[in-house]
Order: sequence, then C-alpha cells, then structure tokens
Amino acid sequence: MRKITLVFILGLILTWAALFVRADELDDINHQLENLKKLFSDIKKATDTNQVTLDNFNKQLAQIKVKVVNLEEEIDKKEKEVKQGEKVLSYQKNLLNERARSYYKNISKSTLSLISLLAAENLSTSLRNFTYQKSLADEDRKTIIKIVMYIKNLEEKKASLQSERERLTILKLDIDKQSQFLAGEVASARKYQGELQQKIATLTARQQQLISQRLASLNIPRSAGTSVRGCVDDRDKDPGFSPRVAFFTYGAPHRNGLNQYGAWGRAKDGQNEEQILQAYYPSLTLKKDYDQGAQINVEGHGNFSIEDYTKRIYEVPDYWTDNNLAVLKAQAVAARTYALNSMQRKGSICTTEACQVFKPEPKGGNWEQAVNATAGWVLMDGGSPGFTQYASTHGGYILNLGKFDGRSGNPGNFGELNDRAYDKESPWFYCDWGARSSYGNTAWLKINEVADIVNAILLARSDSSTGDHLYQTDKPHPYGGEVWSEDRVKQELRNRGISPYSNVSDVSVGADFNTGLTSSVNVLGDAGSQSINGGEFKNWFNLRAPANIQIVGPLYNVEKR
Repeated sequence: MRKITLVFILGLILTWAALFVRADELDDINHQLENLKKLFSDIKKATDTNQVTLDNFNKQLAQIKVKVVNLEEEIDKKEKEVKQGEKVLSYQKNLLNERARSYYKNISKSTLSLISLLAAENLSTSLRNFTYQKSLADEDRKTIIKIVMYIKNLEEKKASLQSERERLTILKLDIDKQSQFLAGEVASARKYQGELQQKIATLTARQQQLISQRLASLNIPRSAGTSVRGCVDDRDKDPGFSPRVAFFTYGAPHRNGLNQYGAWGRAKDGQNEEQILQAYYPSLTLKKDYDQGAQINVEGHGNFSIEDYTKRIYEVPDYWTDNNLAVLKAQAVAARTYALNSMQRKGSICTTEACQVFKPEPKGGNWEQAVNATAGWVLMDGGSPGFTQYASTHGGYILNLGKFDGRSGNPGNFGELNDRAYDKESPWFYCDWGARSSYGNTAWLKINEVADIVNAILLARSDSSTGDHLYQTDKPHPYGGEVWSEDRVKQELRNRGISPYSNVSDVSVGADFNTGLTSSVNVLGDAGSQSINGGEFKNWFNLRAPANIQIVGPLYNVEKR
C-alpha cells in the first residue's frame, strides 16, 4: 500500500512539472508582441503605407491570438489539475498525520530495539527486529518529506497559476488594443487612399480627353512591326542647359496580354510558342482544331476566312525566327484569336493598330509558315475565343497580370529591371517621350519647369477649382479659358498659406517592383520636401509639361544631369 501511494505521489509531481514547462511561453508572446509594436510604429512613420507589411503584421497578430487561446485553454486545464490536487491534498494531510504518528512510534520502537539489542541474549533475533523497526521509521520519514514537498509544490503552482492568469489578462487587453489600433490605422490609410484617389479623379473629362489627344500626338507604336520611331533616348543628348531633369517611361500602352518584344526575348531563352502563350494568357485554353473556315469581316475589305485573314497580319518582324519561329507562331495564335473575338463583340474588325495591322496582300515568308503551322489554333475563354490583347513593349511588366516579365524573379531596383526584362531590347523599353526643337529635340526639363509642375499639383490639391487654369503654359487654353503662369501659380499658393517651389534640388521616385508601378515622386527644394503619389504626378505632369512631353505609362523613372 505504501509503495502504491508513493508511486501515485511521484507521478502527480512529475505531471505538475510537465504542465508548467510551457508557462514561459507568455514571455515569448510578450516579446513577439513588443517586436510587432515596434514594427508597426516604423510602418506608421513611413510616408507611404506598405500594405504588404500591414497584412503581414495582421497575420502575425492573428497567430499570437491563436497562441493566447491555446494558453488560455492550457491554464484552464492547469486550474482543473490544481483543483484535483487540492482534493488529493486533504488525503495527503491525513496521510501526513498518520505517517507522523507512525514515524514517532517506529522511531521509539527503533530506540527500544537498540537497547534490546545491546541487552539481548539472542543477538540475531534482536538485530532483525532493530533493522525492521529502523526501516519502517526511515520509510515514514521519506514519505513525510515527499508529502511536505508535494504540499509546498502545490502552493507554488497555485501562486504561479495566479500570476499567469493575471499576465494573460493583461496580454489579452494589450492584443485587443493593438488589434483595434491596427484596424483604425488601416481604415485611416484606406480613407487617405480614397481621398487621394478622389483628388486624382478631380481631372475633368475634358482634361482626360486632352491628355489622350496629347498622347495620340506622340505616335506611340503599338506594334513591333511598325516603322514609326516613337521616341528617342535623350540620356546622352545635351539640350544646352544644366541642371536638367527628364522622366523616362518603361514600355508603351497598353501593357496587357502578349508582349511582342518580351515574347522575342522568351524565344531566345528557348521557350516555344505554347510556353509563350501560357505566360501571357494563363487563363485561356489553347484549342487546336477551331473551324478554319470561320469568316472575318474586315472593314473596307470584305470577308476572309480566318486563316487567309491571319496571313495578312503585319504585327512582328519576319526575321524573328528564334526557336523554330516561336514568336511568329505565338503571334499568329494571338492575332487569329483577337479577330474571332472582335467578330463576336462588334461583327467586324478594323485594319490599323487600333485593332491589328492588316494589309490586303499576304505577308508571306516566315510569317505565312508560322500561320500554316498553327492553323486552327485559338485561345478559348470557356466556349468562345478569348480577348487576346497584345502590344509591342510592356516595359518589363504585364499590367493585367500584375507580374514581372523577365528572368530570375522580381527585380529589386531599376538596374535589375533593365538587365533582366525580356523586352529590354525594344527601342521603346525605356524612353522619354516628346521633344522641343528649341532644346535639341529632347524631352529634358529645366529645374524651374519641374518646380512649376509640383506647384501646380500643390495648388490643385488645396483648391480643386483651380485645376482648369493649370494647363501647359506654352500653348493657349484648350477651350478658351485662362492658363496661369508659373508666377501666378506661386502667388495663388502664397495666398493660401502654402510655400511654393522656386528651385528643386533633387527629384527621385519610389517604385513597386512587384507589379511595375511608380508609387511616388519625391521632391526636395527650397519649399521643403514633398512626396507625391506616382499616378497623381503623372496626370498633372501630362497636363502641365511643355510641348508634347509626356509620361506614357504607370512605371517611370527620373534622369538627372
């Protein structure tokens, strides 16, 4: 019976030790929470809220909440164990009293046995009695010590449990506070983004139309097969003044679907036509037995079978024969599909770059070979031909997919983008658009002109009603209004308590290299520093910049000389 009791007590003590091994996890969670507080503090101070980092913060906070729930369940379990231990405690106290009495009896008997041993005639029998009585006394003493230690351990665990419960309560309150704070900050950031979008949207329909007209005047090439030059890289050209600034755009509209120069880069890397099509149209399915007799109504030229029509498309250079005509074959499938989709949408198709370039005579050569090799190949969206947009140069990013179109994962800076983009060999990959004959036919801007564009944005932000006066100063107002000069814009800012820029000492951009978007334009000058949303800057730049100088896409960089 004594042995069973001892085993029970020792087992209970070991169980208690195991249950409280993880109690220090509260310290780990507190440490994680403090780290997250610091992380969020850093995010809050940032000019541009990093939504990805905020999402990561939220995920980590959710993980901590799960850990807290687990700890709470564990503490509840410990409390049940403590209550069970308290029930056992009354039994242990009774056992302690019994063992104490037994111990004193046995120690007395042991003493008498020792005296008997010394006086006994039968030494052997007396020695056995003495040894037996002593062993009983020793066993009682050990049991008493274990019971006392059990009671002491139980009291310590109760105190520790109370401490854990108090710390957990504080931790839960802190987490709730952080969750509410985070939700408020995210809501505030979204509200700011909404306000910013509203400010950006204050461009009137007329202003948007004017920007479209200015972009059209640039003759931006949409086809890799065009002879239109489009733009010239001005980095090594001297306009006759310094310092100077130019804004270089990556690619040309519209950056959706197949990237013609990008496809050429992929073919050079060994990708075949099906791999190229999958890269640019991942949601569409390739059907290889579409009706080759389907009719296409070509505006001004009548009807053609889909295969005869495709042989008359002039979209990519005939010498792009890398990897067994991979680019030409992929382009043939995209062009064939686009025409079939246009028939479903409009019942006809135009012959220019607004649709796709068609000429009455077959192109022949390698192109016709590629068309024949892919006869009947159509990209399907469910049961119908898909909408297969494509363009000459995306500038390293597929806009509708929001991903980098290059080698070795997303770039981390403009240098890596320039080195790894599949379409980097395009003459329109990185270019400043527009020109002024008075400055060497370049798109370079003077420092005061950059300052004026920033001032126009600050004025439009402070008073949206002034936007109709903020067109370019070197041309008349587009519909008979008054264009405010650089000096007038400065004075209007001063009238509103805002310091205008007369000099800009530095201009830089921030970019999202995951999706290919200029996120901010950062200006430093005599009126301090400003960080302007990239889309907002582009819109007002395209209204205010002189001549036909334009930023033509969402990803752009600044060059300074």
